[in-house]
Amino acid sequence: MPQGKLFLIPNVLAENTAMEVISPQVREVIAHTTYFLVENLRTARRYISSLKLGINIEELHLEILDKDTPPEQIARLMVPLLQGVDIGVISEAGCPGIADPGALAVAYAHQKGIQVVPISGPSSMFLALMGSGFSGQSFAFHGYLPINKKERAATLKKLEQESIREKRAQLFMETPFRNNQLLADALSTLAPHTKLCIAKNLTAADELIQTKTIADWKIHPLDLHKVPTVFILQAF
Repeated sequence: MPQGKLFLIPNVLAENTAMEVISPQVREVIAHTTYFLVENLRTARRYISSLKLGINIEELHLEILDKDTPPEQIARLMVPLLQGVDIGVISEAGCPGIADPGALAVAYAHQKGIQVVPISGPSSMFLALMGSGFSGQSFAFHGYLPINKKERAATLKKLEQESIREKRAQLFMETPFRNNQLLADALSTLAPHTKLCIAKNLTAADELIQTKTIADWKIHPLDLHKVPTVFILQAF
């Protein structure tokens, strides 16, 4: 029996933007897939409904794959692939597998020789980097920084030093309700001449991508509370 394919399906970054940022390929794959691994049931159902594909959501099989899914459950979730059924992976926002638990499904698929099909779509990290003016030749994404204030400050200094040494743009993010604390720590920790790009609400009507020195950000700080944001620093 031929195996199914694992489709990595991008989600929107901002509500009500599917018509602008989601490709016909995504719609085609979702329209012909009935089994999905999703990070959030409510978000996934709302997203699929927003595409207006005439799908009966109640007939779809949705299983949770999130940061709390134990590795030993992955094999069970992937059984349909071994039975010839395609599976779509949908994260809560953006592209599966990038700072996302969908990577667990991808790793398992490779172990079993299952075809993985990533579909292009909005990625906050790459959109932020594109709009930052920083190096696209050398960059690193560090995901979420430590929550502990002291550890976070130490990490920021380490990233700044590495940026100088390697001429590397450093990307990171935070849970939206802690954005203001992260920004405050960056402004108090990083050197005045270090540049920081703040990219918030990407693809939304109020999208903002701005690059300034730390000294300039101190004069004109932003309120980022509960706003999806990507941060990029580059030190010289």
